[in-house]
Amino acid sequence: MSVMNCSLLSCPSEDDRSFTMDDYEGPTPRWCPGCGDHAILTSVQRLLLTEQLKPESTVFVSGIGCSSRFPHYLKTFGFHSLHGRALPVATGVKLARPDLDVFVTMGDGDCCSIGAGHWIHAIRYNIDMTVMLLDNNIYGLTKKQTSPTTPQGLKSNTQPRGSFLPPLNPLVTTLGVTNASFVAQTADWMPSHLSMTLDAAHKHKGFSFVRILQRCPVFTPDVFQDAIMNPDHMEILVHPDGVHDASLERIYKNQVYHDPKDINEARRLANPDDKVRVGLFFRDQSFPQYEQLRAVPKRTAEDKINLLNAELDRYAV
Repeated sequence: MSVMNCSLLSCPSEDDRSFTMDDYEGPTPRWCPGCGDHAILTSVQRLLLTEQLKPESTVFVSGIGCSSRFPHYLKTFGFHSLHGRALPVATGVKLARPDLDVFVTMGDGDCCSIGAGHWIHAIRYNIDMTVMLLDNNIYGLTKKQTSPTTPQGLKSNTQPRGSFLPPLNPLVTTLGVTNASFVAQTADWMPSHLSMTLDAAHKHKGFSFVRILQRCPVFTPDVFQDAIMNPDHMEILVHPDGVHDASLERIYKNQVYHDPKDINEARRLANPDDKVRVGLFFRDQSFPQYEQLRAVPKRTAEDKINLLNAELDRYAV
């Protein structure tokens, strides 16, 4: 952070501060070499730097899993919550402090299994936060158990003969919930597109859901390999109001013109087939946000103590 030199005549205020990457980078990440989380963390740090978000006014909330170590590697405020509980914690933070920039990082097991109930209702609440689902199709931290997004037939420690069921599709699920206002998909091996998608998600006012296809070099090294090695297996959604990365045009020839206002087409494109699609599937800025309808009154520390004491007195015997 730049040093503030005060004189007798003037002294810069906190709002005059400028931040460098050193103000956001925390300890060295302890993810495995080759893990897609490294690329995602770098993109997030670049977003913080570009937007000059104040570290003391930025909060990262996570659940449990490899991806949920995110708050430890940043110098912002962070809350490493329980498995599947990142979204209710983030909701409480945003309701109490709507002035904060709130980010949520979850894994596919964390979000789509034990946290699925919270996930569905958080979409419906449409609270202003940026939500990243880091989806590597496996429980990584607990060493290779089948997750809700594990491909059918993939062998794991919990299903050694292969996953029994077809995988849950996070895009289809999110797009099917009332009041979903921003749904996008990107990938850790596409850093420019990843950064542009996170930037669009942060600027959106409402619940921004970004599924990030994320490589796990230890337990699911081959899950996205076809898409990585053969660009013809991917489709890029393009539109003037979407996420359009011109640098990808030379590599990815399959480009689909998709208006992100079209919810029905978004749902069709989200359904699984032989293509992996990235881009902005849906965005609608007009949907109501829960924190605007149910704002928590601002209270001083003394007010909070008095209210707490009054509540405790109700149960005095």
